[in-house]
Amino acid sequence: MEDISFDNILNAYAYKSDKDLKRSRFLFRTMGYPLFVPAATRITPLLIKCNVPAINKIVSNTIFKQFVGGETLEATAPLAKTLGKYDVKIVLDYGIEAKEGEDNFEQATEQFIKVIKYASAQPNIPFISVKVSAFASAELLKTLNEAPRLRSGVHDHEEEEAAWDRVSDRMYRICEAAAQAGIGVWVDAEESWLQDPVDRLLIEMMEEFNKEKAVVYNTIQLYRHDRLNFLQLSHKIAKERGFILGIKLVRGAYMDKERTRATQRGYPSPIQATKEDTDHDFDAAISYCINNLDSIAVIIASHNEASNLFATHLLQSRGLPNNHPRVHFSQLYGMSDNITFNLASAGYSVSKYLPFGPLKDVIPYLMRRAQENTSISGQTGRELSLIKREIDRRKKLS
Repeated sequence: MEDISFDNILNAYAYKSDKDLKRSRFLFRTMGYPLFVPAATRITPLLIKCNVPAINKIVSNTIFKQFVGGETLEATAPLAKTLGKYDVKIVLDYGIEAKEGEDNFEQATEQFIKVIKYASAQPNIPFISVKVSAFASAELLKTLNEAPRLRSGVHDHEEEEAAWDRVSDRMYRICEAAAQAGIGVWVDAEESWLQDPVDRLLIEMMEEFNKEKAVVYNTIQLYRHDRLNFLQLSHKIAKERGFILGIKLVRGAYMDKERTRATQRGYPSPIQATKEDTDHDFDAAISYCINNLDSIAVIIASHNEASNLFATHLLQSRGLPNNHPRVHFSQLYGMSDNITFNLASAGYSVSKYLPFGPLKDVIPYLMRRAQENTSISGQTGRELSLIKREIDRRKKLS
């Protein structure tokens, strides 16, 4: 059985210059200091908001350049072209945080449609990422989440019903534009107290747009102990209604927030008891999807080397091609190049999730990336050790 080595640094960093590697080494080394990230994630957003030029320049030349594709849509083009040379695709993400208000919701919707049109004109961008809370009130989603058995989850108030109709219309317009352009839409997960109406909305969109191929993908966070069952339930609905279930598998992004809220409000935490439970459910979800590729299209969005290897072994053991049209791998830009580029080199369909946007708008995203690298056991150390090895290798050759 063919195996991939995620230690192959020649594949992992072929696209990076010596300067890029040294910048990455500096960044990951700095993020490895225990007190640095907690302090920086509190202070940096305030300094950016105050428009301190020196701070703007430092952030732009370090963490922004590491994790973001550029300040504008067009600025992502050179990077997309570079990654394309290595058979790595791009998932474009308009990386702004949600802003409340109907005008902002409409602007976000139009921006997503603009990104879809841009992606359709590029050779290497098959997907975009959207977030329902970018064009829906968090308060409305919370209300719907708490009333799941009523029509569309809405209490019997005309104002809420009208607001939900506008959200549904925005989602429809995004999916319709994507279907016409041949672009897939990955819909990010929300916090558990907002997720239920998103799940139901996406079932409706899949029933409309996923008849012949997967256009719409829901995101399942497997650090929630109920999500493996939700995957199976969603698949049952898809088979009954005759559409392809589009699923993106992730471990999750809101663990600390979820546990804190559950403790404060006195309800059982939706988060798995242990990391091992999460790992078990994630791999079980991979198995379930790969065993049902006749009616499921899956995105394996993971920085876990073992889970990515597990998925490749499953494909091989079932005699399925590495580049199966309904199996796609993805990692965040700026992280886990050893996974992405070695998968691509072996012929798997793989992408980098690439946010873009003005520095002040993507700061919350950047702070989450910094926190994530330090919270994932060994992530920063693994990145740093591989980068150091490649720098040393190049020195010996020069």
